[in-house]
Amino acid sequence: MADLEKKAKEAFIDDHFELAVDLYTQAIALNPTNPDLLADRAQANIKLNSLTEAVADASKAIELDPSMAKAYLRKGIACMKLEEYQTAKAALEAGASLATEESRFANLIKECDERIAEETGETKKQAVEAPVNTLSLKEEPEDISCQAPMVTLSKSKYRHEFYQKPEEVVVTIFAKGIPDSSVTVDFGEQILSVGINVPGEDAYHFQTRLFGKIIPDKCKFNVLTTKVEIRLPKAEPGLHWASLEYKKEIAVVKRIPVSSEIAQRPTYPSSKPKGVDWDKLEAEVKKEEKEEKLDGDAALNKFFREIYQDADEDTRRAMQKSFVESNGTVLSTNWKEVGTKKVEGSPPDGMEMRKWEY
Repeated sequence: MADLEKKAKEAFIDDHFELAVDLYTQAIALNPTNPDLLADRAQANIKLNSLTEAVADASKAIELDPSMAKAYLRKGIACMKLEEYQTAKAALEAGASLATEESRFANLIKECDERIAEETGETKKQAVEAPVNTLSLKEEPEDISCQAPMVTLSKSKYRHEFYQKPEEVVVTIFAKGIPDSSVTVDFGEQILSVGINVPGEDAYHFQTRLFGKIIPDKCKFNVLTTKVEIRLPKAEPGLHWASLEYKKEIAVVKRIPVSSEIAQRPTYPSSKPKGVDWDKLEAEVKKEEKEEKLDGDAALNKFFREIYQDADEDTRRAMQKSFVESNGTVLSTNWKEVGTKKVEGSPPDGMEMRKWEY
């Protein structure tokens, strides 16, 4: 185990972070209660931008050794990168109380306060975009959106599902006969972490970055005979969660109330093209067609179209039958006259318009 830990540290120093995580994982498998290994793997996971894994490792290290300042520091850094500033601040304040000489805690706590103030509107009346997350530590900025949204640090021993109401999300983990003392649940602003440790069985851990933000202080869970039920009040009631886990490709559309001042804002001349009222345009065209003055055959055809358009069914049938049977030389509107016999054609000097009656 000592040899694995040494190689892991060397890999980390050489910036081979994936190898370092793999070696730390092997060492942890041999000694799962060593908090130093977990805290060091958390640091490597931060470098890989595997932030939810880093939070899980740091949280486990703190659980095993509540006096380990570096575990609080790494949890705080990972939570800041996840924009979980309240959770990060709590971890950093706990670590600062253990390492009063370490200035990084104070710097990061100050940065958390600034970010929290921006989110709550104390320094900005309106937040148009999420603030850029820059750590005071000497670390390169990383894109948190590319991380895997869900972390399962052990095999999925238990099945889980969720449903939601306008004001809360309910997560159910189906685990039968689990003692209350074997279940631990931690809540962050947008993180849910569940651990089930039954003596003599493999530990189960489920941690995910949630689709939306929650209110950690109001979250609660119950261990029942067949399941663990977790209730997560939404920070934005009424917002529909498309999934339990955060996914980059799913855009969250926030409802922005429109004030009466904006709704009643006066309009000003614009160079932008205006929309076309097609109904009005069609009515104008029809009016022009109706009022259009035509001569000769054009006027006659227009007259016939108007008769046909306004005629009843029998009149239309009479017009169609007479026109077709006479080869276009007779147009009758009297179905009683043409309905029972064939319509003979008129001389080719013009079309005959026979007297019609309804």
